[in-house]
Amino acid sequence: MNAHAHEREHGGAMHAAPGDRIVVDGPVLGVPRRDGEVVAVRHADGTPPFEVRWSDTGRVTLFFPGPDAHVHHFVHRPG
Repeated sequence: MNAHAHEREHGGAMHAAPGDRIVVDGPVLGVPRRDGEVVAVRHADGTPPFEVRWSDTGRVTLFFPGPDAHVHHFVHRPG
């Protein structure tokens, strides 16, 4: 099951946790995709917005994902 199908199956809301990877596909052919690491979430249930450190700039921004964004979840093990 891909990330988009998973989100639709679970109510349509995107969820992330610190350490997950956000990938935003380019809006048109030839525009590179963008990715970054989720460094913080604003809601306890992991819904947007997310604070993301972008790999291309190193900047941390508040990110409200659109339909071209998806999350690569990583296994989060307690410290």
